[in-house]
Amino acid sequence: MKIKLDENLPIRLMSILKSLGHGVRTVGEEDLTGRADLEIWEAAQKEDRFLITQDLDFSDVRRFAPGTHHGILLVRLRSPNRRNLIERVQELFSEGKRQRVGWLFRYRHGAKSPSVKAAKIRKTPHSVRVVVD
Repeated sequence: MKIKLDENLPIRLMSILKSLGHGVRTVGEEDLTGRADLEIWEAAQKEDRFLITQDLDFSDVRRFAPGTHHGILLVRLRSPNRRNLIERVQELFSEGKRQRVGWLFRYRHGAKSPSVKAAKIRKTPHSVRVVVD
């Protein structure tokens, strides 16, 4: 899978994901550090890359509608220290793993706030799927 890591994730994830067979580029490698979210998004899409981020600006499913892009993993952990971030993302992208990594936000038409459910995410050879408990 072609992946772009946002600047808010540990750089060590790059080598870990590469060792798992993924093609990984970082925002820093491409001189996009500190740039607007839209620039980072456009770069990821231009390169056909799946974006991994902690930036809540990418959580708006109305703006980033499923099926209209190459994918986003918004990582939100209760304790988002470097070690926990690395472990969770590594578990998620390791073959055969299925882990609870966060929450699935669902928007209903006209709703002011999303409904939230616990979610599990499963990696398959061509995609990452969210499985709601």
